[in-house]
Amino acid sequence: MKIPIKFFALLCAVMFLAGCEQKSKSDVSDDSEVKSYEAVSAYGEFSSQIEWGAHLVTIGDCNVCHTPKRMTNRGPVVDSTFMLSGYRPDSPPMDIDRKEIERKMLTVTQDLTAWAGPWGVSYAANLTPAESGIGNWTEEQFFLAFREGKAKGLAGSRTLLPPMPWESFGHMTDNEIKAIFAYLKSIKPIENVVPAPLPPVGSE
Repeated sequence: MKIPIKFFALLCAVMFLAGCEQKSKSDVSDDSEVKSYEAVSAYGEFSSQIEWGAHLVTIGDCNVCHTPKRMTNRGPVVDSTFMLSGYRPDSPPMDIDRKEIERKMLTVTQDLTAWAGPWGVSYAANLTPAESGIGNWTEEQFFLAFREGKAKGLAGSRTLLPPMPWESFGHMTDNEIKAIFAYLKSIKPIENVVPAPLPPVGSE
């Protein structure tokens, strides 16, 4: 049986167009997968910058010092009511021999938000986006605090005190620091004025 030339030509044209359409759909799918991969890669395998920042804050143990704790039979547990709001002035004061502590050791309050050592006494800062926290901070200030250890992210200010490990955090990438800042700006603001650090007893 002979196939008419016109019919054969039409069949070839249909097959060619079908192949082009299939390829076009494949290209769109590939582009979509590439874009999806790029988005995920940009946020450390998380779907958004804020989610990535939340992850970095968690594995960086920011809550260990910056969130007050409740003492339980399992030890100190994070009090989420005051998440990342720092030392609370209504906490019991340190009743210690500071001269002895500064000469031999260091100590910390039960809720882990106030520390005493050779540097004096330091209080965990309020990291929430409240006015008494980082509400008025710029991203540039946050970078200055992380990279140069400047209090409140201000040039010319004192160096951040222990136990803040800014020397280690300073090795984070720009995108990691930006993600942390974005997350902290997104959490619940809690007004809590943290007192200024106390200098060593010998210099007071």
